[in-house]
Amino acid sequence: MRAQVFHGPGDLRFEDLPIPEPEAGGIVVRIEAALTCGTDVKVLRRGHPVMIPHVPTVFGHEFAGTVTRVGSGAAGVREGDRVVAANSAPCGQCRFCREGRHNLCEDLLFVNGAYGEFVALPPRLCATNVVRLGASLPARRAAFAEPLACALLGVERGRVEAGMTVAVIGHGPLGCLLALSAAQRKARVVLVGKPGWRLERVRELGLAECVDSSLTHDLVGQLRDMTSGRGPEVVIDATGRPEVWEQAVASVGRGGTVVFFGGCAPGTTIAVDTRRAHYEELTLVGAFHHTPALIRQAVGLLESESLVPDGLVTHTMGLERVREALGLMERGEALKVLIEP
Repeated sequence: MRAQVFHGPGDLRFEDLPIPEPEAGGIVVRIEAALTCGTDVKVLRRGHPVMIPHVPTVFGHEFAGTVTRVGSGAAGVREGDRVVAANSAPCGQCRFCREGRHNLCEDLLFVNGAYGEFVALPPRLCATNVVRLGASLPARRAAFAEPLACALLGVERGRVEAGMTVAVIGHGPLGCLLALSAAQRKARVVLVGKPGWRLERVRELGLAECVDSSLTHDLVGQLRDMTSGRGPEVVIDATGRPEVWEQAVASVGRGGTVVFFGGCAPGTTIAVDTRRAHYEELTLVGAFHHTPALIRQAVGLLESESLVPDGLVTHTMGLERVREALGLMERGEALKVLIEP
């Protein structure tokens, strides 16, 4: 099979590999659709000891496809089933798993391999995070399940409800998925982004009310003006920049929630107005990764068309052009690139 193989930071090679065999309890999936992700861009640049503990390995982690082989003892799927798989599997045994916080699992198993023609999925992933798809859900949409599940966790952490105003700062793919997820809960969504074609794309798709950050010197004031002086009930950072985390805290209304969704560089810090945090009872909460329940919720929303992210795909390419696709992502010239092996 053909595959894009990660050998280390900056070293991605298009290679011919044997089609993998399923291990006991595992399966092999023929990939029909894969999606690029900003995390792939960062990992290609600098590596990642947790998500990619061993090299070389086939790259990529957002995909959907069809089961072609089933290992002995694998339950719940058959050859010919169309499936989507998450990129990780919790252990089910640690304290966090027992508490239902599977995204914080102390032994989270990460799986890569989306940028290949086939991928072998290990037993733990098959048992917890492989979901069969209905016939009506196209693979190119089903592949959104993993990033959508991450966005759903962010919205869940924000306790978003109908009628709330939710401000999302950052208009990349996950900022857009956060906006779609909040809107699906009937919230009013304001998306803050930099000028350019991506912000115009958000406007064209009608994902949210858009604020061009370059046109205001006082984002906090503008968000309060848009909410009758109160400030949004929920503000979500989707940039991973410490200065924006501080803007998010300053912007949220009394009694509101700030969701730190975008991960900042290691070692960075922010300042918090302790008076506001205390007397206005602000909730400041992180949001990381996803859970098996949220993967299934994401598939349900996609199958029912309660949430349709198709407009976020800006390019379609073949497997041999993955590096080019990731370059478009890095330069801000794409939202999501669909890779069709």
